[in-house]
Amino acid sequence: MELYSFIPSTPFGLLLATLVIIGVLKFVAVVCHTYFYWRDKDVPYQPDSLRSLITVWNIFLRRMTFTDYNLYMYNYFPDAKYYGTTDLGTPAVFLRDPELIKDVLVKEFDHFHDHRSFVDEKLDPIFGKNIFSLRGDRWREMRNTLSPSFTASKMKIMFDLISKCSSDFVNYLVDHPELCGAVETMQIFRRYTTDVIATAAFGISVNSMKDQNNEFYMRGMETSKTFSGVLAVFKFMLWLSYPRFAKLLGLTGFVSPSTSEFFKRIVAETIRTRDEQGIVRPDMIHLLMQARDKDDANNYKMTLDDIVSQAFLFFSAGFETSSILMCFVAHELAVNPDIQDRVRKEVQHHFAEGNEISYESLSKMTYMDMVISETLRKYPPVIFTDRLCTKSYELPPSKPGYKSLTVQCDSVMMIPVYALHHDPKYYPNPDKFDPERFSEKNKDNIVPYTYLPFGLGPRKCIGNRFALMETKLLVASLLQKFILKRTEKTVEPVVFDKKEANPQPEGGFWISLEKRETS
Repeated sequence: MELYSFIPSTPFGLLLATLVIIGVLKFVAVVCHTYFYWRDKDVPYQPDSLRSLITVWNIFLRRMTFTDYNLYMYNYFPDAKYYGTTDLGTPAVFLRDPELIKDVLVKEFDHFHDHRSFVDEKLDPIFGKNIFSLRGDRWREMRNTLSPSFTASKMKIMFDLISKCSSDFVNYLVDHPELCGAVETMQIFRRYTTDVIATAAFGISVNSMKDQNNEFYMRGMETSKTFSGVLAVFKFMLWLSYPRFAKLLGLTGFVSPSTSEFFKRIVAETIRTRDEQGIVRPDMIHLLMQARDKDDANNYKMTLDDIVSQAFLFFSAGFETSSILMCFVAHELAVNPDIQDRVRKEVQHHFAEGNEISYESLSKMTYMDMVISETLRKYPPVIFTDRLCTKSYELPPSKPGYKSLTVQCDSVMMIPVYALHHDPKYYPNPDKFDPERFSEKNKDNIVPYTYLPFGLGPRKCIGNRFALMETKLLVASLLQKFILKRTEKTVEPVVFDKKEANPQPEGGFWISLEKRETS
Protein backbone atom coordinates (compact mmCIF):
# COMPACT_ATOMS: atom_id res chain seq x y z
CA MET A 1 0.00 0.00 0.00
CA GLU A 2 1.39 3.39 -0.96
CA LEU A 3 1.79 6.00 1.76
CA TYR A 4 -0.55 8.51 0.12
CA SER A 5 -3.39 6.02 -0.48
CA PHE A 6 -5.24 7.05 2.70
CA ILE A 7 -5.76 10.61 1.42
CA PRO A 8 -9.40 11.08 0.32
CA SER A 9 -9.72 11.86 -3.37
CA THR A 10 -13.23 13.36 -3.49
CA PRO A 11 -13.67 17.15 -3.13
CA PHE A 12 -15.73 16.65 0.03
CA GLY A 13 -13.11 14.32 1.50
CA LEU A 14 -10.33 16.76 0.74
CA LEU A 15 -12.32 19.58 2.35
CA LEU A 16 -13.02 17.48 5.42
CA ALA A 17 -9.37 16.46 5.76
CA THR A 18 -8.31 20.09 5.40
CA LEU A 19 -10.73 21.20 8.11
CA VAL A 20 -9.55 18.44 10.45
CA ILE A 21 -5.89 19.38 9.91
CA ILE A 22 -6.67 23.07 10.45
CA GLY A 23 -8.59 22.19 13.59
CA VAL A 24 -5.76 20.09 15.01
CA LEU A 25 -3.15 22.73 14.22
CA LYS A 26 -5.33 25.44 15.73
CA PHE A 27 -5.87 23.33 18.84
CA VAL A 28 -2.12 22.79 19.28
CA ALA A 29 -1.44 26.49 18.64
CA VAL A 30 -4.03 27.57 21.22
CA VAL A 31 -2.68 25.21 23.88
CA CYS A 32 0.93 26.30 23.21
CA HIS A 33 -0.03 29.97 23.15
CA THR A 34 -1.90 29.60 26.41
CA TYR A 35 1.00 27.90 28.15
CA PHE A 36 3.73 30.21 26.93
CA TYR A 37 1.62 33.37 27.28
CA TRP A 38 1.42 33.06 31.07
CA ARG A 39 4.68 31.14 31.65
CA ASP A 40 6.82 34.22 31.09
CA LYS A 41 4.72 36.47 33.32
CA ASP A 42 5.22 36.70 37.06
CA VAL A 43 1.66 35.71 37.96
CA PRO A 44 -0.06 32.52 39.15
CA TYR A 45 -1.56 30.72 36.18
CA GLN A 46 -3.12 27.42 35.23
CA PRO A 47 -0.06 25.47 33.99
CA ASP A 48 -2.03 22.49 32.73
CA SER A 49 -3.79 24.04 29.75
CA LEU A 50 -4.89 20.64 28.44
CA ARG A 51 -6.58 19.80 31.74
CA SER A 52 -8.38 23.14 31.75
CA LEU A 53 -9.51 22.59 28.18
CA ILE A 54 -10.85 19.15 29.11
CA THR A 55 -12.77 20.74 31.99
CA VAL A 56 -14.40 23.16 29.54
CA TRP A 57 -15.30 20.27 27.26
CA ASN A 58 -16.94 18.52 30.23
CA ILE A 59 -19.44 21.38 30.22
CA PHE A 60 -19.93 21.00 26.49
CA LEU A 61 -20.50 17.25 26.92
CA ARG A 62 -22.93 17.92 29.81
CA ARG A 63 -20.78 16.21 32.43
CA MET A 64 -20.39 19.34 34.57
CA THR A 65 -22.68 22.24 35.39
CA PHE A 66 -21.66 25.86 34.83
CA THR A 67 -21.96 26.42 38.59
CA ASP A 68 -19.49 23.60 39.35
CA TYR A 69 -17.11 24.99 36.73
CA ASN A 70 -17.40 28.42 38.36
CA LEU A 71 -16.46 26.97 41.75
CA TYR A 72 -13.64 24.90 40.22
CA MET A 73 -12.09 28.00 38.67
CA TYR A 74 -12.61 30.11 41.79
CA ASN A 75 -10.87 27.60 44.06
CA TYR A 76 -7.95 26.89 41.71
CA PHE A 77 -5.77 29.47 43.52
CA PRO A 78 -7.69 30.16 46.75
CA ASP A 79 -5.07 32.57 48.11
CA ALA A 80 -4.56 34.65 44.96
CA LYS A 81 -6.27 37.94 44.16
CA TYR A 82 -6.30 36.88 40.52
CA TYR A 83 -4.58 34.44 38.20
CA GLY A 84 -3.93 33.88 34.52
CA THR A 85 -6.03 31.52 32.44
CA THR A 86 -7.76 31.42 29.06
CA ASP A 87 -11.33 31.84 27.95
CA LEU A 88 -11.74 29.61 24.89
CA GLY A 89 -8.30 30.50 23.55
CA THR A 90 -8.25 34.16 24.62
CA PRO A 91 -5.89 35.24 27.45
CA ALA A 92 -8.00 35.93 30.51
CA VAL A 93 -7.51 37.19 34.06
CA PHE A 94 -9.67 35.42 36.63
CA LEU A 95 -10.51 37.94 39.37
CA ARG A 96 -11.13 36.84 42.96
CA ASP A 97 -10.49 39.98 44.99
CA PRO A 98 -13.50 42.30 45.60
CA GLU A 99 -11.33 45.42 45.50
CA LEU A 100 -9.97 44.51 42.08
CA ILE A 101 -13.48 43.69 40.90
CA LYS A 102 -14.51 47.17 42.03
CA ASP A 103 -11.64 48.67 40.03
CA VAL A 104 -12.63 46.80 36.87
CA LEU A 105 -16.38 47.42 37.13
CA VAL A 106 -16.36 51.00 38.42
CA LYS A 107 -13.18 52.90 39.25
CA GLU A 108 -11.25 52.07 36.08
CA PHE A 109 -14.26 51.65 33.82
CA ASP A 110 -12.61 53.53 30.95
CA HIS A 111 -10.16 50.59 30.69
CA PHE A 112 -12.88 47.92 30.84
CA HIS A 113 -16.04 49.36 29.31
CA ASP A 114 -16.96 46.51 26.94
CA HIS A 115 -18.18 42.95 27.10
CA ARG A 116 -16.55 40.29 25.01
CA SER A 117 -18.41 40.05 21.70
CA PHE A 118 -19.47 36.69 20.32
CA VAL A 119 -21.53 37.44 17.24
CA ASP A 120 -21.12 39.55 14.11
CA GLU A 121 -23.90 42.14 13.90
CA LYS A 122 -23.91 41.86 10.10
CA LEU A 123 -24.81 38.17 10.33
CA ASP A 124 -27.13 38.54 13.30
CA PRO A 125 -28.21 42.17 13.83
CA ILE A 126 -30.89 41.24 16.36
CA PHE A 127 -28.15 39.92 18.69
CA GLY A 128 -25.21 41.99 17.58
CA LYS A 129 -26.84 45.43 17.92
CA ASN A 130 -28.38 45.12 21.39
CA ILE A 131 -27.09 47.13 24.31
CA PHE A 132 -25.28 44.14 25.83
CA SER A 133 -23.23 43.53 22.67
CA LEU A 134 -22.57 47.13 21.66
CA ARG A 135 -19.21 48.71 22.44
CA GLY A 136 -17.62 52.10 22.99
CA ASP A 137 -19.50 55.20 21.91
CA ARG A 138 -22.37 53.26 20.37
CA TRP A 139 -22.98 51.54 23.70
CA ARG A 140 -22.90 54.87 25.57
CA GLU A 141 -25.43 56.42 23.17
CA MET A 142 -27.76 53.44 23.48
CA ARG A 143 -27.43 53.35 27.26
CA ASN A 144 -28.32 57.05 27.46
CA THR A 145 -31.30 56.41 25.18
CA LEU A 146 -32.67 53.47 27.16
CA SER A 147 -31.91 54.58 30.73
CA PRO A 148 -34.99 56.84 31.01
CA SER A 149 -37.18 53.77 30.41
CA PHE A 150 -36.07 52.21 33.68
CA THR A 151 -36.13 55.06 36.18
CA ALA A 152 -38.29 54.80 39.30
CA SER A 153 -40.80 57.23 37.79
CA LYS A 154 -41.16 55.08 34.65
CA MET A 155 -41.56 51.96 36.78
CA LYS A 156 -44.37 53.67 38.62
CA ILE A 157 -46.11 54.50 35.34
CA MET A 158 -45.83 50.89 34.12
CA PHE A 159 -46.87 49.46 37.49
CA ASP A 160 -50.59 49.27 36.68
CA LEU A 161 -49.93 47.40 33.43
CA ILE A 162 -47.82 44.79 35.20
CA SER A 163 -50.20 44.59 38.15
CA LYS A 164 -53.03 43.68 35.78
CA CYS A 165 -50.89 40.92 34.28
CA SER A 166 -50.17 39.44 37.72
CA SER A 167 -53.85 39.63 38.74
CA ASP A 168 -55.03 38.00 35.50
CA PHE A 169 -52.39 35.28 35.87
CA VAL A 170 -53.25 34.37 39.47
CA ASN A 171 -57.00 34.60 38.87
CA TYR A 172 -56.65 32.11 36.03
CA LEU A 173 -55.02 29.66 38.44
CA VAL A 174 -57.79 30.27 40.99
CA ASP A 175 -60.39 29.47 38.31
CA HIS A 176 -58.53 26.31 37.22
CA PRO A 177 -57.75 24.32 40.40
CA GLU A 178 -57.02 21.23 38.31
CA LEU A 179 -53.71 22.90 37.33
CA CYS A 180 -52.57 23.52 40.89
CA GLY A 181 -52.04 20.08 42.39
CA ALA A 182 -48.57 19.75 40.90
CA VAL A 183 -47.22 22.75 39.00
CA GLU A 184 -43.98 23.02 37.04
CA THR A 185 -43.54 26.72 37.68
CA MET A 186 -41.15 27.35 34.81
CA GLN A 187 -43.92 26.50 32.37
CA ILE A 188 -46.42 28.93 33.87
CA PHE A 189 -44.11 31.76 34.94
CA ARG A 190 -42.77 32.03 31.39
CA ARG A 191 -46.35 32.77 30.35
CA TYR A 192 -46.60 35.53 32.94
CA THR A 193 -43.33 37.15 31.84
CA THR A 194 -44.50 36.94 28.22
CA ASP A 195 -47.62 38.94 29.08
CA VAL A 196 -45.65 41.50 31.09
CA ILE A 197 -43.09 42.19 28.37
CA ALA A 198 -45.66 42.23 25.58
CA THR A 199 -47.59 45.01 27.28
CA ALA A 200 -44.69 46.97 28.82
CA ALA A 201 -42.34 46.93 25.84
CA PHE A 202 -44.54 46.39 22.78
CA GLY A 203 -47.88 47.84 23.91
CA ILE A 204 -49.66 44.59 23.02
CA SER A 205 -52.13 42.84 25.33
CA VAL A 206 -51.55 39.08 25.59
CA ASN A 207 -52.98 36.48 27.99
CA SER A 208 -50.73 33.46 27.62
CA MET A 209 -52.64 31.32 30.12
CA LYS A 210 -55.82 31.56 28.06
CA ASP A 211 -54.16 31.68 24.66
CA GLN A 212 -51.63 28.88 25.21
CA ASN A 213 -50.06 29.05 21.76
CA ASN A 214 -49.91 32.79 21.13
CA GLU A 215 -46.97 33.75 18.95
CA PHE A 216 -45.20 35.86 21.57
CA TYR A 217 -45.00 32.87 23.89
CA MET A 218 -44.00 30.43 21.16
CA ARG A 219 -41.21 32.76 20.00
CA GLY A 220 -40.05 33.05 23.59
CA MET A 221 -39.87 29.28 23.90
CA GLU A 222 -37.83 29.11 20.74
CA THR A 223 -35.49 31.83 21.99
CA SER A 224 -35.02 30.08 25.34
CA LYS A 225 -33.46 27.16 23.47
CA THR A 226 -30.84 29.40 21.85
CA PHE A 227 -28.06 28.05 24.10
CA SER A 228 -29.59 24.64 24.74
CA GLY A 229 -28.41 21.53 22.99
CA VAL A 230 -24.93 20.38 21.99
CA LEU A 231 -25.11 22.01 18.56
CA ALA A 232 -26.03 25.42 20.00
CA VAL A 233 -23.23 25.26 22.59
CA PHE A 234 -20.74 24.19 19.91
CA LYS A 235 -21.85 27.08 17.72
CA PHE A 236 -21.44 29.52 20.62
CA MET A 237 -17.95 28.21 21.44
CA LEU A 238 -16.94 28.37 17.77
CA TRP A 239 -18.07 32.00 17.51
CA LEU A 240 -16.14 32.89 20.68
CA SER A 241 -12.96 30.98 19.82
CA TYR A 242 -12.70 31.36 16.05
CA PRO A 243 -15.02 34.13 14.81
CA ARG A 244 -13.31 34.40 11.42
CA PHE A 245 -13.57 30.66 10.86
CA ALA A 246 -17.26 30.76 11.92
CA LYS A 247 -17.91 33.50 9.36
CA LEU A 248 -16.01 31.53 6.72
CA LEU A 249 -18.28 28.55 7.37
CA GLY A 250 -21.26 30.87 6.92
CA LEU A 251 -22.70 30.18 10.36
CA THR A 252 -25.80 32.27 10.90
CA GLY A 253 -26.67 33.99 14.16
CA PHE A 254 -28.41 32.55 17.19
CA VAL A 255 -31.90 33.80 16.34
CA SER A 256 -33.83 32.00 13.63
CA PRO A 257 -34.81 34.05 10.54
CA SER A 258 -38.51 33.51 11.31
CA THR A 259 -38.15 34.85 14.86
CA SER A 260 -36.15 37.84 13.61
CA GLU A 261 -38.84 38.58 11.06
CA PHE A 262 -41.60 38.25 13.68
CA PHE A 263 -40.06 40.83 16.01
CA LYS A 264 -39.12 43.10 13.14
CA ARG A 265 -42.71 42.99 11.88
CA ILE A 266 -44.22 43.62 15.34
CA VAL A 267 -41.94 46.57 16.04
CA ALA A 268 -42.40 48.05 12.55
CA GLU A 269 -46.21 47.80 12.82
CA THR A 270 -46.18 49.34 16.31
CA ILE A 271 -44.02 52.26 15.15
CA ARG A 272 -46.14 52.84 12.05
CA THR A 273 -49.39 52.84 14.06
CA ARG A 274 -47.98 55.27 16.62
CA ASP A 275 -46.59 57.56 13.92
CA GLU A 276 -49.90 57.61 12.03
CA GLN A 277 -52.19 58.00 15.05
CA GLY A 278 -49.92 60.11 17.25
CA ILE A 279 -49.96 57.52 20.05
CA VAL A 280 -47.64 58.28 22.95
CA ARG A 281 -46.98 55.49 25.45
CA PRO A 282 -44.23 55.71 28.12
CA ASP A 283 -42.42 52.53 27.16
CA MET A 284 -39.20 51.41 25.51
CA ILE A 285 -40.51 51.61 21.95
CA HIS A 286 -41.53 55.25 22.44
CA LEU A 287 -38.09 56.24 23.77
CA LEU A 288 -36.37 54.47 20.89
CA MET A 289 -38.65 56.27 18.44
CA GLN A 290 -37.66 59.58 20.04
CA ALA A 291 -33.99 58.67 19.61
CA ARG A 292 -34.67 57.72 15.99
CA ASP A 293 -36.17 61.16 15.33
CA LYS A 294 -33.31 63.17 16.87
CA ASP A 295 -31.68 65.44 14.32
CA ASP A 296 -28.19 65.36 15.75
CA ALA A 297 -25.22 64.77 13.48
CA ASN A 298 -23.05 63.85 16.48
CA ASN A 299 -25.22 60.90 17.51
CA TYR A 300 -25.56 57.50 15.89
CA LYS A 301 -28.67 57.40 13.66
CA MET A 302 -31.09 54.81 15.04
CA THR A 303 -32.36 52.28 12.48
CA LEU A 304 -35.24 49.81 12.65
CA ASP A 305 -32.72 47.01 13.30
CA ASP A 306 -31.37 48.95 16.30
CA ILE A 307 -34.85 49.34 17.77
CA VAL A 308 -35.77 45.69 17.12
CA SER A 309 -32.53 44.52 18.72
CA GLN A 310 -33.16 46.39 22.01
CA ALA A 311 -36.77 45.24 22.16
CA PHE A 312 -35.74 41.65 21.51
CA LEU A 313 -33.06 41.73 24.24
CA PHE A 314 -35.64 43.04 26.71
CA PHE A 315 -38.03 40.27 25.67
CA SER A 316 -35.53 37.38 25.78
CA ALA A 317 -33.97 38.45 29.11
CA GLY A 318 -37.36 38.96 30.71
CA PHE A 319 -38.79 35.73 29.34
CA GLU A 320 -36.03 33.45 30.64
CA THR A 321 -34.00 35.18 33.37
CA SER A 322 -36.92 36.76 35.23
CA SER A 323 -38.99 33.58 35.12
CA ILE A 324 -36.07 31.57 36.58
CA LEU A 325 -35.81 34.07 39.44
CA MET A 326 -39.55 33.69 40.12
CA CYS A 327 -39.21 29.90 40.08
CA PHE A 328 -36.45 29.93 42.69
CA VAL A 329 -38.38 32.36 44.91
CA ALA A 330 -41.45 30.10 44.75
CA HIS A 331 -39.28 27.05 45.42
CA GLU A 332 -37.68 28.55 48.54
CA LEU A 333 -41.04 29.73 49.87
CA ALA A 334 -42.49 26.25 49.35
CA VAL A 335 -39.66 24.48 51.21
CA ASN A 336 -39.45 27.16 53.93
CA PRO A 337 -43.05 27.62 55.14
CA ASP A 338 -42.00 29.83 58.05
CA ILE A 339 -40.41 32.31 55.63
CA GLN A 340 -43.47 32.08 53.37
CA ASP A 341 -45.79 32.88 56.29
CA ARG A 342 -43.75 35.94 57.19
CA VAL A 343 -43.82 37.26 53.61
CA ARG A 344 -47.58 36.65 53.44
CA LYS A 345 -48.17 38.57 56.67
CA GLU A 346 -46.26 41.52 55.21
CA VAL A 347 -48.30 41.32 52.00
CA GLN A 348 -51.55 41.08 53.97
CA HIS A 349 -50.60 44.11 56.00
CA HIS A 350 -50.21 46.22 52.87
CA PHE A 351 -53.30 44.77 51.21
CA ALA A 352 -55.22 45.82 54.32
CA GLU A 353 -54.41 49.44 53.53
CA GLY A 354 -56.36 49.18 50.26
CA ASN A 355 -58.07 46.71 47.96
CA GLU A 356 -54.92 46.10 45.95
CA ILE A 357 -51.17 46.58 46.08
CA SER A 358 -49.88 50.00 45.09
CA TYR A 359 -46.43 50.93 43.84
CA GLU A 360 -45.73 52.68 47.16
CA SER A 361 -46.83 49.73 49.30
CA LEU A 362 -44.81 47.27 47.23
CA SER A 363 -41.70 49.39 47.78
CA LYS A 364 -42.28 49.20 51.56
CA MET A 365 -42.19 45.38 51.72
CA THR A 366 -38.78 45.05 53.36
CA TYR A 367 -38.97 41.34 54.13
CA MET A 368 -40.04 40.63 50.55
CA ASP A 369 -36.88 42.50 49.47
CA MET A 370 -34.79 40.37 51.82
CA VAL A 371 -36.24 37.13 50.43
CA ILE A 372 -35.66 38.12 46.80
CA SER A 373 -32.14 39.42 47.57
CA GLU A 374 -31.25 36.11 49.20
CA THR A 375 -32.71 34.21 46.24
CA LEU A 376 -30.50 36.25 43.91
CA ARG A 377 -27.50 35.49 46.10
CA LYS A 378 -28.11 31.75 46.20
CA TYR A 379 -29.20 31.50 42.57
CA PRO A 380 -27.69 34.45 40.66
CA PRO A 381 -29.12 34.84 37.15
CA VAL A 382 -25.59 35.24 35.74
CA ILE A 383 -22.93 32.68 36.73
CA PHE A 384 -19.99 34.60 35.25
CA THR A 385 -19.75 38.18 34.08
CA ASP A 386 -16.93 39.62 32.04
CA ARG A 387 -15.19 42.77 30.91
CA LEU A 388 -12.86 43.27 27.99
CA CYS A 389 -9.65 45.23 28.53
CA THR A 390 -9.78 48.11 26.01
CA LYS A 391 -6.47 49.70 26.95
CA SER A 392 -3.60 48.25 28.95
CA TYR A 393 -3.91 48.36 32.73
CA GLU A 394 -1.59 47.46 35.59
CA LEU A 395 -2.85 45.14 38.32
CA PRO A 396 -1.07 44.96 41.70
CA PRO A 397 0.76 41.74 42.65
CA SER A 398 -1.56 38.76 42.87
CA LYS A 399 0.21 37.30 45.91
CA PRO A 400 3.19 38.24 48.10
CA GLY A 401 6.39 37.55 46.21
CA TYR A 402 4.91 38.21 42.79
CA LYS A 403 5.19 41.32 40.63
CA SER A 404 2.45 43.49 39.21
CA LEU A 405 0.80 42.49 35.93
CA THR A 406 0.12 44.65 32.91
CA VAL A 407 -3.11 43.44 31.36
CA GLN A 408 -2.97 43.79 27.59
CA CYS A 409 -5.70 45.12 25.33
CA ASP A 410 -8.31 42.49 24.34
CA SER A 411 -7.66 40.35 27.42
CA VAL A 412 -10.81 39.09 29.11
CA MET A 413 -11.49 39.83 32.79
CA MET A 414 -13.54 36.97 34.26
CA ILE A 415 -15.68 37.68 37.35
CA PRO A 416 -17.12 34.60 39.11
CA VAL A 417 -20.49 35.82 40.40
CA TYR A 418 -21.82 32.44 41.56
CA ALA A 419 -18.60 31.52 43.40
CA LEU A 420 -18.42 34.88 45.19
CA HIS A 421 -22.03 34.40 46.32
CA HIS A 422 -21.11 30.97 47.71
CA ASP A 423 -17.80 31.79 49.36
CA PRO A 424 -18.20 31.05 53.11
CA LYS A 425 -15.72 33.84 53.82
CA TYR A 426 -18.36 36.31 52.66
CA TYR A 427 -21.56 34.33 53.28
CA PRO A 428 -21.32 31.83 56.16
CA ASN A 429 -23.14 28.57 55.46
CA PRO A 430 -23.72 29.69 51.85
CA ASP A 431 -26.05 26.83 50.90
CA LYS A 432 -28.55 27.87 53.57
CA PHE A 433 -31.41 30.12 52.43
CA ASP A 434 -31.26 32.93 54.99
CA PRO A 435 -33.01 36.23 54.14
CA GLU A 436 -31.65 37.75 57.38
CA ARG A 437 -28.35 38.30 55.59
CA PHE A 438 -30.07 41.28 53.95
CA SER A 439 -31.81 42.74 57.01
CA GLU A 440 -31.18 46.36 57.98
CA LYS A 441 -29.01 45.05 60.80
CA ASN A 442 -26.88 42.73 58.68
CA LYS A 443 -26.76 44.03 55.13
CA ASP A 444 -24.00 46.52 55.87
CA ASN A 445 -21.80 43.57 56.84
CA ILE A 446 -21.81 42.29 53.26
CA VAL A 447 -18.41 42.93 51.70
CA PRO A 448 -18.85 45.34 48.76
CA TYR A 449 -18.53 43.74 45.32
CA THR A 450 -19.20 40.22 46.57
CA TYR A 451 -22.91 40.55 45.70
CA LEU A 452 -23.36 40.94 41.95
CA PRO A 453 -26.71 39.49 40.80
CA PHE A 454 -27.16 42.26 38.21
CA GLY A 455 -23.53 43.33 37.94
CA LEU A 456 -22.36 46.75 39.13
CA GLY A 457 -21.03 49.92 37.58
CA PRO A 458 -22.08 51.67 34.35
CA ARG A 459 -22.77 48.32 32.61
CA LYS A 460 -25.00 47.04 35.39
CA CYS A 461 -28.14 45.32 34.08
CA ILE A 462 -30.37 48.15 32.92
CA GLY A 463 -33.61 46.24 33.54
CA ASN A 464 -33.02 45.17 37.16
CA ARG A 465 -35.72 47.49 38.59
CA PHE A 466 -38.24 46.11 36.14
CA ALA A 467 -37.35 42.48 36.91
CA LEU A 468 -37.65 43.04 40.65
CA MET A 469 -40.99 44.82 40.34
CA GLU A 470 -42.64 42.13 38.20
CA THR A 471 -41.28 39.43 40.54
CA LYS A 472 -42.57 41.13 43.70
CA LEU A 473 -45.99 41.68 42.15
CA LEU A 474 -46.27 38.03 41.19
CA VAL A 475 -45.19 36.80 44.65
CA ALA A 476 -47.61 39.18 46.39
CA SER A 477 -50.52 38.10 44.18
CA LEU A 478 -49.74 34.39 44.59
CA LEU A 479 -49.44 34.55 48.37
CA GLN A 480 -52.76 36.35 48.60
CA LYS A 481 -54.60 33.42 47.00
CA PHE A 482 -52.41 30.34 47.56
CA ILE A 483 -50.19 28.44 49.98
CA LEU A 484 -47.07 27.20 48.21
CA LYS A 485 -46.13 23.63 49.17
CA ARG A 486 -43.54 21.08 48.15
CA THR A 487 -44.53 17.94 46.25
CA GLU A 488 -42.95 14.53 45.69
CA LYS A 489 -41.24 15.99 42.62
CA THR A 490 -39.74 18.96 44.48
CA VAL A 491 -35.93 18.71 44.42
CA GLU A 492 -34.52 19.86 47.77
CA PRO A 493 -31.66 20.50 48.16
CA VAL A 494 -31.50 21.68 44.57
CA VAL A 495 -29.35 19.61 42.22
CA PHE A 496 -28.60 21.59 39.07
CA ASP A 497 -29.33 20.02 35.71
CA LYS A 498 -26.15 19.52 33.65
CA LYS A 499 -28.15 19.86 30.43
CA GLU A 500 -29.20 23.46 31.14
CA ALA A 501 -27.04 26.54 30.58
CA ASN A 502 -28.98 28.45 33.27
CA PRO A 503 -29.20 27.03 36.82
CA GLN A 504 -32.31 24.83 36.99
CA PRO A 505 -33.12 21.79 39.15
CA GLU A 506 -33.01 18.32 37.68
CA GLY A 507 -36.56 17.42 36.76
CA GLY A 508 -37.84 21.00 36.88
CA PHE A 509 -39.38 23.40 39.41
CA TRP A 510 -42.25 21.46 41.01
CA ILE A 511 -44.53 22.80 43.75
CA SER A 512 -48.24 22.66 44.56
CA LEU A 513 -50.61 25.59 45.00
CA GLU A 514 -53.21 25.12 47.72
CA LYS A 515 -56.03 27.66 47.57
CA ARG A 516 -56.31 29.78 50.70
CA GLU A 517 -59.57 30.42 52.46
CA THR A 518 -60.04 34.19 52.37
CA SER A 519 -62.82 36.16 53.97
